[in-house]
Amino acid sequence: MAVSEPLASSNPHATHAVFNQPPPLADYNVASSDRALMEALHREGAEGAAERVVAFGALAGKAETIAWGFQANENRPALRTHDRTGVRVDEVDFHPAWHSLMALGVGHGLHALPWREPRPGAHVARAALFMSLAQIEAGVGCPLSMTYSAVPTLRLQPELAAVWEPRLTSLSYDPRLVPATEKTGALCGMAMTEKQGGSDVRANTTVARPVSEVRSGGGPSAEYELTGHKWFCSAPMCDAFLVLAQAPGGLSCFLLPRFTPDGERNRFHLQRLKDKLGNRSNASSEIELRAARAFLIGDEGRGVPTILEMVMHTRLDCVIGAAAGIRQGTAQAIHHARHRRAFGRLLIDQPLMKNVLADLAVESEAATLGMMRLARSFDEAAAGAEPAALFKRLATAVLKYWTCKRVPVHAAEALECLGGNGYVEEWPLARLYREAPLNSIWEGSGNVQCLDVLRALQKTPGSREALAGEIDAARGGDARLDGFAAALSADLERLREPVQAEGQARRLVERLALALQASLLVRFAPAAVADAFCSSRLGGDGGRAFGTLPPGADVDAILARAG
Repeated sequence: MAVSEPLASSNPHATHAVFNQPPPLADYNVASSDRALMEALHREGAEGAAERVVAFGALAGKAETIAWGFQANENRPALRTHDRTGVRVDEVDFHPAWHSLMALGVGHGLHALPWREPRPGAHVARAALFMSLAQIEAGVGCPLSMTYSAVPTLRLQPELAAVWEPRLTSLSYDPRLVPATEKTGALCGMAMTEKQGGSDVRANTTVARPVSEVRSGGGPSAEYELTGHKWFCSAPMCDAFLVLAQAPGGLSCFLLPRFTPDGERNRFHLQRLKDKLGNRSNASSEIELRAARAFLIGDEGRGVPTILEMVMHTRLDCVIGAAAGIRQGTAQAIHHARHRRAFGRLLIDQPLMKNVLADLAVESEAATLGMMRLARSFDEAAAGAEPAALFKRLATAVLKYWTCKRVPVHAAEALECLGGNGYVEEWPLARLYREAPLNSIWEGSGNVQCLDVLRALQKTPGSREALAGEIDAARGGDARLDGFAAALSADLERLREPVQAEGQARRLVERLALALQASLLVRFAPAAVADAFCSSRLGGDGGRAFGTLPPGADVDAILARAG
């Protein structure tokens, strides 16, 4: 029996009274409780989706949905290479909770909304939906994200898109491993990296041998046989995969279905599932391709530019997932502090804890505003706005680097707010902490992002002007930001020597991200949040650890806003 106070002393044999334990954060609205998210939804062009986002936020925050997340992680996917008669099947079995989460995400279009409903604000609306579900369970984000991201690449080969896009954008979740022609909906994965190359995909050795005429210029896609090994195949239970392989004309991009056109299982063999630190509900695998049938997307030798159409969107989702982790850590820590007493007072009323929680909340708002502004650039670029395309080119790598870098340290601090409970797997922050490094690794780790920033600055100078314009929009709003931005601009001018630039790339990208976040906060966040960020993040009076906001920071106003 749970009670709020110790049992009466008249019962001398009572030894176990449960009190001063915060209730679970459950049956709450993940979206509407996040004021920064909802304000950004309206500001960044998706105000028409507000009702939809709030309704989904309520579903995501249900106790039942939260329980699915725990169950899917406690019951990891299992590989079945053969059936009981010895026939090779290469299937992955999931707990029902996984399927419930996937059905929730697919049913609400998290894998396809901008392609199903190509209207202004569609990417922004999807970002808010994706962020809501990612706070409850991050594992399902992988297949949802890759399916969403595959469509722009497939459209480079129109006859493939005509067949596969209706399947990949269906709102029906159909987990059966049967030919896609027999399914009500399909999902797409990706297999790019190999053990000898990792991010250096040009070192791939998987070979693609043409078995039909190679055509280009919009003609029917040529068919190939792929032979090789992939070190990471994400979500191997999917119905098709984007794969890189060495064709006669160089590294090329292919669509590899699980079934051949004649309905036979493709020669796509699962060798093992990865035993990962986190993201345990989702299957990641090594695969062997033995003359597996696949279809060319684009031209031979253009594999990297072709698949980058997908990678840009999955990198956006890494930023969304990172912002989701930061928000969930903040929400859990504040919820705990509002219900837990220590030394005669609620934790939320104790000055040092207030400073920590307010600092976590400031980080969360900065991550959310950056993520939603980035999502808007995807909408505007899709509509043909060149400045948005230039901003997106640079800001995606900048925010992917920095937002993802902030999650592990933020999760550690949020976990510490819960004390020993935070370190126990029955509580959500242990899972969040294990999950925290992943978005920084997915779709290019920190160094890859920084090198991409340098490449954009050197090859697409308009992207620098687009990002600088966004930062300059806050000019005059905060003297600390003005000084920080001026010094950053001077550094950009000095970094002309490629070797020097590469050695200083992380420092440069971090400062670009901080300037962008500060600009958004100065323009759109309450003064208390913007002031706390600028004073603590732009080389002012703040410390390195969370909880070191300087004197004068309005921590009460920040916490009141954080929910």
